[in-house]
Amino acid sequence: MSPRDRVLSAEEVADRLVSIPEWEMVDGHLHREFTYANFAEAWAFMNRVAPIAEELDHHPNWSNVWNSVVIDITSHDSGGPTERCFALAKGIDGVVSI
Repeated sequence: MSPRDRVLSAEEVADRLVSIPEWEMVDGHLHREFTYANFAEAWAFMNRVAPIAEELDHHPNWSNVWNSVVIDITSHDSGGPTERCFALAKGIDGVVSI
């Protein structure tokens, strides 16, 4: 297991959440909800996230209903939040307003 796949301690998670203030821990997942003007904008956002997830080889649990996208990130292989989870959340934040 690489260091980026080690489950972070509660203290490490709290430290990293400071850098992504729109995210929160919910049931062991990094969680964020997004709302757009319509379905097309929500879908376009998901299309911007997909290449980031592929590049990191780390795929979120997400859902889309009309203009909203809900994303939960954790490492199923590692059993909790890892560095890669936070890298994905930061990457997602980078495409939110594009």
